[in-house]
Amino acid sequence: MIDYVALLSILFFYSSRAVQKSMASRKRTMIRASLFVVFIALAVYIVRFTSVKELLTRETLGNFLDAAGLWAPLVFILIYAVGICLFIPGTLLTALGAAIFGPYWGFLYVWIGAMAGACAAFWIGRTLGREFAATLIGDRLKKYDDAIERNGFATVLYLRLIYFPFTAMDFGMGLTKVRFWDYFFGTGLGIIVGTFVFSFLIGTLKEVFTSGNWSNLISLKVFFSVGLFVFSLFIPKIIKKLKKES
Repeated sequence: MIDYVALLSILFFYSSRAVQKSMASRKRTMIRASLFVVFIALAVYIVRFTSVKELLTRETLGNFLDAAGLWAPLVFILIYAVGICLFIPGTLLTALGAAIFGPYWGFLYVWIGAMAGACAAFWIGRTLGREFAATLIGDRLKKYDDAIERNGFATVLYLRLIYFPFTAMDFGMGLTKVRFWDYFFGTGLGIIVGTFVFSFLIGTLKEVFTSGNWSNLISLKVFFSVGLFVFSLFIPKIIKKLKKES
């Protein structure tokens, strides 16, 4: 005969365990979400109400990197990555990198720093906020979340090419179901053009200013860099037009 008392006891035990796990999971989710909110608030506070941005000048940062010697590129990359996570404008960091290291090395160090910062922000968003975001997604939003997972690379690449706000996208993508490697390669490819164009422009102008030969402003290299920069401003419109036509 079936021992119904024992069966009910087993069912009660496992159901209570399931409830406990569910409650523990919800608690963990809320703690992580709270930490995420605290992190964002702290990042905004540091940038807006401390002297951090005052240190990000060509002279101050340049002197600091000079003191770092051979480690200067690595230090700059680290500063760039942390700056991204703190919502410091990428254009400011890119301009500093190009002004300090020149158009070519500046581009390389800026690109690596931007990738490191993008991955760090994505990881923070995914680790602290994804579970909570998933609980807020209803049937209406779920189809978009699923679509981002299926078309992650193309979605990330498109948003990078139209210059979607960099740090906001880093954290935001961490809250979605997009796969990390789709995000990584979409970001890496999507920011190359804009990063190179801006670095090349700033680095070229910096070389002219430091040389003191103002006649170099009327040169093929300067006109080319300015032309590239102007063209890059039309990239978002070109992409949107091509997308509509397709």
